[in-house]
Amino acid sequence: MNIYVGNLATEVDQNDMQNAFSVYGEVGTTKIILDHENGESRGFGFVDMPDKTKAETAIKKLDGTELKGQVIKVSEARQRRPYLRSSGVRGGKLTRGGGKRF
Repeated sequence: MNIYVGNLATEVDQNDMQNAFSVYGEVGTTKIILDHENGESRGFGFVDMPDKTKAETAIKKLDGTELKGQVIKVSEARQRRPYLRSSGVRGGKLTRGGGKRF
């Protein structure tokens, strides 16, 4: 089960998340989302736990607890919506502009 972990302190690393969640069962992967510009934490991440029952227990036990001095938000991760690429047309009539030439 994929778990969302929000409101992370900037100093929290993947090992901290691994340690917090492994108390409740096997942890597959941990990932902290980083800002593309400066490489710093964006304050949220994800933990994958293969056993759904243990993952649900971890969510219940860890939601609202402190990690490195900050209260974290823990919930089941939502499925990401597919990215739809826009054609650039924002509606309306497609024209090249300008009026009639006389």
